[in-house]
Amino acid sequence: VQLQASGGGLVQAGGSLRLSCKTHGIAFKFYNMAWYRQAPGFQREMVASITSSSDKNYADSVKGRFTISRDNARNMVYLQMNDLKPEDTAVYYCNTNARGQEWWGRGTLVTVSS
Repeated sequence: VQLQASGGGLVQAGGSLRLSCKTHGIAFKFYNMAWYRQAPGFQREMVASITSSSDKNYADSVKGRFTISRDNARNMVYLQMNDLKPEDTAVYYCNTNARGQEWWGRGTLVTVSS
């Protein structure tokens, strides 16, 4: 199983970014997917998740600003991030639980300047 996240970068506060995650090695449409993030000195936290039936869940800190979506035809999961804040600065990871274990992508860095 491989997860390849991309789309991070440097953006000013109030700006937007769209993260993408390409998956390999699983029957993507059957699996729940999630985005996590980890800021320096903090634990990794769940940002957003989407089930195989596209039910969505968000951390309180990003509700109304971030949107998770999936494209089963392309084996992709996305995270649209709007109205970014400096506290959103972190490495963002794509995640799934498959074959009895957690799988993580390499992560993509998002830096929001004030």
